[in-house]
Amino acid sequence: MNGLWARLLKNNFAPLTVGQFDYIIGNPPWVNWENLPDRYRDQTKALWLRYGLFWSVAQLKRQGKQVMSVILGSGKKDIAALMTYVVCDRLLKTGGRLGFVITQSLLKTAGAGQGFRRFRIGQGHRRDQFLRVLHVDDMVALQPFEGASNRTAVMVLEKGRQTTYPVPYTVWRKVKGARFTYDSTLEEVINATVRLNFNAEPVDPSDPTSPWLTARPKAIKAVRKVLGKSDYVAHAGAYTGGANAVYWVDIVYKRPDGLVVVRNITEGAKVKVDEVTEPIEPDLLYPLLRGRDVQRWKAEPSAWIIVPHTPETRMRPIQMASMQKHYPNTYAYLKRFEAVLNQRKGFTGWERQFQQEAFYAIQRVGTYTFAPWKVVWTRLARIEAAVVGLHEGKPIVPQETVTLVECSSANEAHYICALVNSSPFQFAAISYSQEGGKSMGSMHILEHIRIPRFDPKNPVHLRLEELSKQAHEAARIGDEMRLREIEAEIDRQAAKLWGLSDDELREIQQSLRELAGEEEPQAEEQP
Repeated sequence: MNGLWARLLKNNFAPLTVGQFDYIIGNPPWVNWENLPDRYRDQTKALWLRYGLFWSVAQLKRQGKQVMSVILGSGKKDIAALMTYVVCDRLLKTGGRLGFVITQSLLKTAGAGQGFRRFRIGQGHRRDQFLRVLHVDDMVALQPFEGASNRTAVMVLEKGRQTTYPVPYTVWRKVKGARFTYDSTLEEVINATVRLNFNAEPVDPSDPTSPWLTARPKAIKAVRKVLGKSDYVAHAGAYTGGANAVYWVDIVYKRPDGLVVVRNITEGAKVKVDEVTEPIEPDLLYPLLRGRDVQRWKAEPSAWIIVPHTPETRMRPIQMASMQKHYPNTYAYLKRFEAVLNQRKGFTGWERQFQQEAFYAIQRVGTYTFAPWKVVWTRLARIEAAVVGLHEGKPIVPQETVTLVECSSANEAHYICALVNSSPFQFAAISYSQEGGKSMGSMHILEHIRIPRFDPKNPVHLRLEELSKQAHEAARIGDEMRLREIEAEIDRQAAKLWGLSDDELREIQQSLRELAGEEEPQAEEQP
């Protein structure tokens, strides 16, 4: 960590400089809490709590927030958040302004940026405790730092005034084919870019700390009709704790006695283990859907996974005595890797208890894991959804980088899939998530985008279901022209469901194309 910033934290109560300033600019270090040295964590913990950047369980409950989701996100908090608050508190005059280069995740992520978006230094209501966001420049797509893929944003704050929404939010995009370097002049950079004049406001109007929704003013008004809590819950796929090379296997052949000979997949695995070929019982073997297997309207499993859990045990693994009795070959296979499995990290609380009960336990397993019908989409980068059913008579198990929604029927799954792939849903997701980020398609997405429960008597629901089936067939045979026609009709039906006018749908589609870089922004959006 940069020595100056480190000393600023260490000497927080005895600043390096005397007095306070009218203007401060800077580029604080970006380091996640989880990557800080233990010594820095210990030395700065009190500061995180003082500035409200780590919320206690009691605070979360008072705010009515989902405790687990926020705590899980807290590990990704960035030290840039702490630097911003320390500098505003100690070095910035009331009425002064601060311009910092920060990570855009502080504005867009649930949990991790929650405390930062309080924009208040203390717990009281003194004027000098408030921070007003004057403007944000979003340079994520611009990638201004050569050789780095950081999510860059520039924020300007004023001390002593409350943040009011909407906040002016400028999205920078490169002109197709344009290039610039560190040596380029400002004029050259301006000519090589377009700026989209967006607004920013909390995605949940009742919670000012919720992730920011960013879009053109007209599009924000339209997308508000799409936002809200879904009648469905999304889940993460099964997580091996980093031991994919143990649980992920290929089937070599099936023996006459009913056992299946498998070979573990070691290529590309982070945790290195020996490659072995062993016979196991087929009962705990399921088709595996990896992130790379999921495309828009198409998803096919490419391997198999050993899941030592059942729909009845769910998060709790099958007891060892039962494993040894009913699945002796599978138990013997897993026993070979016991030392590696015991070294896995990431098990906390009740998960660690389950791991102690059985060394082969995995995480994120529930009844939803074994649902015969699922809607799945990638949670990394762009959301691309598809419907999956049984494969060789067994439910498909997605890996942890895939988000899933369990469904009671194929019809319900296709209805949900059509809405997820529609332009209104896609734009809503981009508007309040980190576009292209690792968490864009995570489980929280359905906490903010409203999908009503499937009603088989509703003609719009039935039409969406039918269109999704047609889109899957068109994708299967590679008929791109037909697929575009189907997707246009899906957008029209989705607009009916969410009560969007034709003009509002066009506004959303236009904005989505601009954000995707498929179209130059409209003239009135230029500064």
